[in-house]
Amino acid sequence: MIRFITQRLIQLIPVLFGVTILVFGILHLTPGDPALIMAGESAPEATVNAIRRRLGLDNPLHIQYFDFLKNVLTLDFGTSIRDNIPVSDHISARFFITFELAVISTAFSIFAGLLVGIVSAVWKYSFWDVSLMVITLFGLSMPNFWLGLMLIQWFSINLGWFAPTGWGNPNQMVLPVIALGTAGAAIIARMTRSSMLDVIGQDYIRTARAKGVKERSVIFKHALKNALIPVVTVAGLQFGYFLSGSVLTESVFAINGLGRLIIDSIFARDFPVVQGTVLVLAVMFVTVNFLVDITYKFLNKRVDLN
Repeated sequence: MIRFITQRLIQLIPVLFGVTILVFGILHLTPGDPALIMAGESAPEATVNAIRRRLGLDNPLHIQYFDFLKNVLTLDFGTSIRDNIPVSDHISARFFITFELAVISTAFSIFAGLLVGIVSAVWKYSFWDVSLMVITLFGLSMPNFWLGLMLIQWFSINLGWFAPTGWGNPNQMVLPVIALGTAGAAIIARMTRSSMLDVIGQDYIRTARAKGVKERSVIFKHALKNALIPVVTVAGLQFGYFLSGSVLTESVFAINGLGRLIIDSIFARDFPVVQGTVLVLAVMFVTVNFLVDITYKFLNKRVDLN
């Protein structure tokens, strides 16, 4: 286990290094001049050049990149071009909103997906199985931004049950979590059903039933535990997606999380904020995948991590 953890930690270094290069390169190749945006379209060229020198934008790209990388290693993500506020302050102010949205959405996806998947597997080819699989197909097909708009129309405007925007209290959390977590729940449900059907057909399940073990114990104690390994993979990837891919949901529900921060910063050509935010999300994503691999061993002792 220790050897595996060490190997994976070493493998994370080039991944994160590649992320910084990719993000830095794409942003700086995008047309537009941050100094001109800050100074205004009608600003004198001398003013624009002064701002460019102050921000270090007149240096060659490789110098700008290594300056950025050197600061990141000391947890200094720089200062926002727009408002001269440290990037770490922007990230810390919004990180826990996105993190909370991702955690709750993942919990919703796992709970709903496991419930639907288990019911479909236990009563396969029944009315419930067919109906639930059709519903999951719709869940996979609907874009989360469209689902979010429909939820606002139905449950906020028409019925007035939930708040249409914002984040902070349960009344505001329900609709964004459903909009973001529905597709993940559908994926987990279909994965759970497939995995459960494979496990239920194994010899040790038939042996447990032959010994008179209660059906509930057969399903939850024997079958579900061994069927969870592929489900854990999907759930971990979904959590990483919710962290980094909640931009549309945050925009629809006017949630001031990291997703909206990235979008606003891209339009403002605020390179330090975009770079710092994407790097934080990348670290979170690879950390989640690392933890998923560790979880394999606890779910199934036969999994070899070396």
